[in-house]
Amino acid sequence: MSAQAPAGYIDVMPAVYLTGTVKEGNIGPSVGLLDIGVSDNAYIFRIALPGILKDPNGLKCEVNHSGRVQIQVDMAGVAAMKDCPPDNFKFITPQLSSPGPFVVSFNLPGPVDARLFTPIARRDGVLEVVIMKSKKPGTPGGTPSEAPAQAV
Repeated sequence: MSAQAPAGYIDVMPAVYLTGTVKEGNIGPSVGLLDIGVSDNAYIFRIALPGILKDPNGLKCEVNHSGRVQIQVDMAGVAAMKDCPPDNFKFITPQLSSPGPFVVSFNLPGPVDARLFTPIARRDGVLEVVIMKSKKPGTPGGTPSEAPAQAV
């Protein structure tokens, strides 16, 4: 049973989809936690990727002009894999996802200019991205890029 939003409250929480090993079992304490912010000219999103940003070689972030964001993580090549325990352990309280590839995808509230994309890998394990909103057609820079922006 879901509660109704209070009067004047707009529910803009996007759907967040997890695939791969992050989807198996329970998600760790913060992988995939997401904040989305809006200003007059831009969107910002912050997503928790603890341990992954220490070696971002296996991380790929794409944002297309419609505002669709896809973050792909391939842990196979990441140095953190050497810290995994030997296969002979059986976890009796499994809470963290298994190491391996996964995808986090979500939609921003509106279209963006995929060319104007600023990612920051913070030391606290949060990927923070600022991306400019798409300008209306007929204004300078009003034609959004068809190709997705890629970073990290």
